[in-house]
Amino acid sequence: MTSPEVGHVPGGGAERGQYAQLIEEFGRGWERGTPDAMAQVFSPNGVLLPSPFDDRLEGRAAIARYWLDVPLEQAEVSFRFGEILAAGPWFATEFKCTFRRVRTGEWMEIAGALFCETTDGKISEMRMYWHRSPAPR
Repeated sequence: MTSPEVGHVPGGGAERGQYAQLIEEFGRGWERGTPDAMAQVFSPNGVLLPSPFDDRLEGRAAIARYWLDVPLEQAEVSFRFGEILAAGPWFATEFKCTFRRVRTGEWMEIAGALFCETTDGKISEMRMYWHRSPAPR
């Protein structure tokens, strides 16, 4: 048995496809260093919890501000995600993001999971759980 392609949503389903599109747009924004694009996948009053120990960020402007350092600190970013697990307006997926630190040239990897709730086709809340470590090269 082969593992599914990264970003592939087995079994289809309109909701899973919509959820995959949201995460693809979020990941593309991360790869391109465009915080506003990352924030656009959220509802206007959407909430981001970047980690269990961070404060809640509410609204697209606050979410975009959180990601402002990405283009200054991360280069050659690659974002991938796994199977979408969906239950009604909620979905979850694992993700992996690799990048090169701009200042040091060191390769890093962030591996984690996203848990999201949606409203009207946008993410109303995203909770991120992740770990950053040097990337194997």
